[in-house]
Amino acid sequence: MHIRLARISDAAALLKIYRPYITDTAVSFELTVPTVSEFADRIAEVLADYPYLVAEDDDGQILGFVYAHRYRPRAAYDWTVETSIYTDKAARGKGVGRQLYQALETELATQHVTSLLACVTGENLASLAFHQHLGYELVGTFKQVGFKHGKGYDTYWLQKQLSAATGEAFIPYSQLPHSA
Repeated sequence: MHIRLARISDAAALLKIYRPYITDTAVSFELTVPTVSEFADRIAEVLADYPYLVAEDDDGQILGFVYAHRYRPRAAYDWTVETSIYTDKAARGKGVGRQLYQALETELATQHVTSLLACVTGENLASLAFHQHLGYELVGTFKQVGFKHGKGYDTYWLQKQLSAATGEAFIPYSQLPHSA
């Protein structure tokens, strides 16, 4: 397995992984599956400022993806990001998610990002345990903030500090040489 920067041309393959999270679960609170074009636009938008990484097997099959995005629009939040990760069902439990997150953290550190946030649907205990195993701490629970498939859901917010905040300027991802 290797990890590389996502390409716009990956949109269809990434959407194939993401689609069941929308249609079959409450892991994503998205209610409508985006088009491939909409998904490609999302990749491009993220890559302007943040890493968007994919894991591939030796045959070039995409196993999962991870990205970071702006937590809040105010400039004082530039050093804090929200992370999102999705793996193909067949790749779960094989270390893909861990390796994707490790690569993401390395890239974010070069941008001077100091704090990572993850929002996990209340019933997604596997994701909660996964994030905690990677050093994320549970910092809050929002009660019944999402409604999907006829049911209300809580969300857990988790946080991981990459480093102490120094105020060193945030560098948009598109302005860095890319190692992923």
